Amino acid sequence: MQEKLEQLKNTLAELADIGGALALLGWDQQTYMPPGGAEARGQQSGTLGKIAQQMATSPELGKLLDELKPYGESLDPDSDEARLIKFAIRDYEQATRVPVAFVVEQAQVTALANQAWAEARARSNFAHFQPHLEKIVDLTHRFIGFFPPADHPYDTLLDNFEPEMKTAEVKQIFEGLRPQQVAIIKAIAEKPQVDDSFLHQPFDEQKQWDFGVEVITKFGYDWNRGRQDKAPHPFTNGASINDVRITTRINPTFLNPMLFGTMHESGHAMYGQGHGANLERTNLANGASLGIHESQSRMWENLVGRSLPFWQHFYPRLQEVFPQLGSVDLDTFYKGINKVHPSLIRVEADEATYNLHIMLRLEIEIAVIEGKLAVKDLPEYWNAKMDEYLGLTPPDDAQGVLQDIHWSWGMFGYFSTYALGNLISLQLWEKINADIPDLDDQMRAGEFAALLGWLREKIHVHGRKFMPQELVQRVTGSKIDPGPYVRYLQKKYGEIYGL
Repeated sequence: MQEKLEQLKNTLAELADIGGALALLGWDQQTYMPPGGAEARGQQSGTLGKIAQQMATSPELGKLLDELKPYGESLDPDSDEARLIKFAIRDYEQATRVPVAFVVEQAQVTALANQAWAEARARSNFAHFQPHLEKIVDLTHRFIGFFPPADHPYDTLLDNFEPEMKTAEVKQIFEGLRPQQVAIIKAIAEKPQVDDSFLHQPFDEQKQWDFGVEVITKFGYDWNRGRQDKAPHPFTNGASINDVRITTRINPTFLNPMLFGTMHESGHAMYGQGHGANLERTNLANGASLGIHESQSRMWENLVGRSLPFWQHFYPRLQEVFPQLGSVDLDTFYKGINKVHPSLIRVEADEATYNLHIMLRLEIEIAVIEGKLAVKDLPEYWNAKMDEYLGLTPPDDAQGVLQDIHWSWGMFGYFSTYALGNLISLQLWEKINADIPDLDDQMRAGEFAALLGWLREKIHVHGRKFMPQELVQRVTGSKIDPGPYVRYLQKKYGEIYGL
């Protein structure tokens, strides 16, 4: 069986190589590719996707997996080999349901749609993006049709990003969380608002960039295996565990987007750089799920980057870089970066309101998939839901329905993972603080090696070996639970706003 296992590993390695090449094509499209290259890039991605799909669905691979299945079941279920075989079978069963022609078509449609989204967002004109999104919605419905009927059609999409999670399960978590978050937000609204005016002034762009680099270098982001570039919508992209790239964006008159966006993406990237070397070029060299991935990025962005101990170390340095903050004391700065105020833009939302942005998008996606909401009606529906959820109405499409890149890539089913990541991050954080009781003191000293080491050992090194709920339970003792997140919000904002 060892010979057959090696044969499987060779096939998976070649698929990983193609996946890495596709990742680099996608990264380039968002960073340096000229606008006129969109059609060719779609063809290139489509060709590589076709080759990968043909390899991933070949009868020879299916026969090999049938032969290896009993062997995999005889191994220690937690061994790399057992998990590799298990996930290879899962991936094969899913891939064989999707025709190669569909994969090619999807790559071509989304490449053009992504370019159209960027243009539509720049012009704040949803009508320019609408026909492309209609094609993507049609593709999404066709994709669902390739799979057996689920409890809800959205389950099939959610499974792509959060394996084995069900729509009903996510809705139940959110329905339990939403009233508690709303209660916190209402309590805060009754208190005097904190001042964050000092964040809204000119900040030299290069100095912003350099400070962000300084911070994530201390976090442990490995520049020998990564780089940072600018993009309209920050993202992380990995071609291998030794090539994990991040992007950021800089607002010359608002410090937060670069500051916290850079920290956020470094969290994703350090997860990607932390997968066990033994998993490289296998189907396990990936995150357990998007929710687990998001738990890492939100942890570094919020639980570290918006914490008082962090700024007790870094604030003097920030004041040195930006002397205009010299008259702003630490307490005022800390409260300002944690200001709770309903906002239009998801990626700039505070911790207390962020999940409401996600719940809104989940509701919209489900309505689209159920056929209850047409693409042409999205701007009006979006604006109405923003008013319902956050009491705000976007003044234009760019700050409303066009703000996120995900739909242009056909990524329906993705958004809920952001909120799940928030919840997971706090479950892990409680466990981390129990295991590293002097963590606050370490952050005050600008030391993050113990924190990153804990994450490497408990989360990163496993890659995709465990299902997300399984991994959370192994590490924290329970499945995804909103309790720690609610306790965190109540304590943190209770202190900031005097609740």
